[in-house]
Amino acid sequence: MYSIFIWRRGFQQQNWVPFALLAVAFSMHTAALVSRGFSLNHCPVNNLYEATAFILWTISLGSLVFGLWPRLRFLGVFTAPLLFCVGVFAMMPGLDPEYGNNPQFINGWSSLHAALIMLGYGSFGLSAVAGSIFLTQERNLKLHRASALFTLLPPIQRLEKLITYALVAGLILLTAGLAIGGTFLELPEGTSFWRDSKVIWSLLVWLFYSLLLLAHLKLDQRGGRYAWLAILAFCFVILTFWGTNLLSGIHNPTP
Repeated sequence: MYSIFIWRRGFQQQNWVPFALLAVAFSMHTAALVSRGFSLNHCPVNNLYEATAFILWTISLGSLVFGLWPRLRFLGVFTAPLLFCVGVFAMMPGLDPEYGNNPQFINGWSSLHAALIMLGYGSFGLSAVAGSIFLTQERNLKLHRASALFTLLPPIQRLEKLITYALVAGLILLTAGLAIGGTFLELPEGTSFWRDSKVIWSLLVWLFYSLLLLAHLKLDQRGGRYAWLAILAFCFVILTFWGTNLLSGIHNPTP
């Protein structure tokens, strides 16, 4: 709600309230993840609810870290609606079934594999948020030149670099997570990496983000189209993540 207020004011007055609210929420979110992790004795990334919560935690952390710079403090205004909407969806009971005696991941390599991939998706989320700010600032420059002069949003050149940095970090983390999964994880009986929906989907996500970065660095893909592609790519990730996970034999082994 406070983000809506900031939007209506045109980002022309520095305000610590959204940053402080996000920091309080992040503290409670962190405490919840730590408590759940200790109760399970492993990293809490074992079902769709926990995976989603971990992605949201990563986006929150990134928003707070970047928010330490005054010109990037409004990043939390853009992440707050995303965090709220996806967080409400993650609370659906079907996404957090009881483990019983058979948790899906039981060793350190599995937890590291999942954590790195979730951190990668969180970085992609930050690139989408930076893309949203880029488009907002670009629109201000085109339609409201007077207000754009007084806005406290970062310049679009810096935002474009932020998109790229987040994409590079996300791709490195995703690559490391996939490499660990392919090297160290033992597959459930009757499953295969190359026939698994989640593995195929993950490779497609990796390929798309690799091509997006290549187009930006080598083919001079810039501006609004670059920002839109970062946003649409993350929308695809967040909307299809749950379905491919549910169809995966590796992530949902038959008892």
